[in-house]
Amino acid sequence: MTRGEQLYEGKAKIIYATDDDDYRILYFKDDATAFDGAKKGTIVAKGIINNQVSCRIFTMLAENGIPTHLVKKLSEREVLVKNVAIMPVEVVVRNIIAGSLAKRMGRPEGEKLPFPIVEYYYKNDDLHDPMINRDHVLAFGLASEAQIDQARELALKINSILQPFFADRDIILVDYKLEFGDFHGQLLLADEICPDTCRLWDAESLEKMDKDRFRRDLGKVEEAYVEVCRRVCDQ
Repeated sequence: MTRGEQLYEGKAKIIYATDDDDYRILYFKDDATAFDGAKKGTIVAKGIINNQVSCRIFTMLAENGIPTHLVKKLSEREVLVKNVAIMPVEVVVRNIIAGSLAKRMGRPEGEKLPFPIVEYYYKNDDLHDPMINRDHVLAFGLASEAQIDQARELALKINSILQPFFADRDIILVDYKLEFGDFHGQLLLADEICPDTCRLWDAESLEKMDKDRFRRDLGKVEEAYVEVCRRVCDQ
């Protein structure tokens, strides 16, 4: 598959065309952003680590019946993926209270939820990705009823797979973001699952092992990413 022209550059990845319009090449960057781009920086080798972690997780999820956009890893920074039409709704799954949920509800970080909470956010940088509900999704035509309901169903199934996967590696899966897209009428898991898109805590120390270390100036960001990669990919 030949890499063609650059189609889009986002905060974490670059999308390239290929000689087959059904496929795209994703290039993972080292750039790091937080707070809607207000904070910018670089995490050394982040793109390599995120690509490796995401490929491992997407492959594992596919083996467990989750349809994904991943075709194959091309290099340490590139993957070949199906050209999905991304649903403009981010699906967030929460198992532990942290981040914005702690602020909204006035609860301490670290409190375990009685069951996973699924939230929706409208993908719009200008509006700072506002939180929305199912009625907003349908009223504004962001996705069909079948798509949003299937996305929720898949998100909960993914959660039931990922929680024990990370637990076996002494990592608590606190919360994470998922994106879905349509590929010839089939809804596929897309984008990436990695320390950029998940809150991951060490099961013993509760040390943060994700982009919160960058957001909150906690230091040892690269070390945390490397450790996640080691546990996810070497076990």
